[in-house]
Amino acid sequence: MTASQNADAAGTAGGAPTEYRINAHATSGGAAAVKAADTQIELDAGWGQEPSGLPGPAQLLAAAFAACLLKNLARAGELLGFSYDDAHVEVIARREDSPPKFIEITYSLRVTTDEPPRRVELTHANLRKFGTVYNTLAAACEVHGTMQAVARESDPGPG
Repeated sequence: MTASQNADAAGTAGGAPTEYRINAHATSGGAAAVKAADTQIELDAGWGQEPSGLPGPAQLLAAAFAACLLKNLARAGELLGFSYDDAHVEVIARREDSPPKFIEITYSLRVTTDEPPRRVELTHANLRKFGTVYNTLAAACEVHGTMQAVARESDPGPG
């Protein structure tokens, strides 16, 4: 089990709060990277210059939100037997300038599944209820979105 899997497993046991530790470094020109779990992610920490094409803090926050939805969908698959082939999520995070803060996060989650509509609704409710990043952001700004089932393509067979 990796360190991040151990941290996730420990957080489900119910005791003390789970702790997540990252390390980040930046140079004066704005080049930066964050080490999370066993991965280094390059990011844009520059100010007053052309965007580098790397994700900045806002994109990383939106990405964390998307990852939370996808991880909890996998959790629903394991714990609730929710069957799906794949999932795609689009997240839009809106901010205001004064004071600078996020004011709204919207998402659209499309899941390839043959699960009945009621199971899709229940799974969506679980994503909203048990997502750590989801709940943290929902406490700070409006969060709303949809989960849409996309039917699996049937195999036409030979011919």
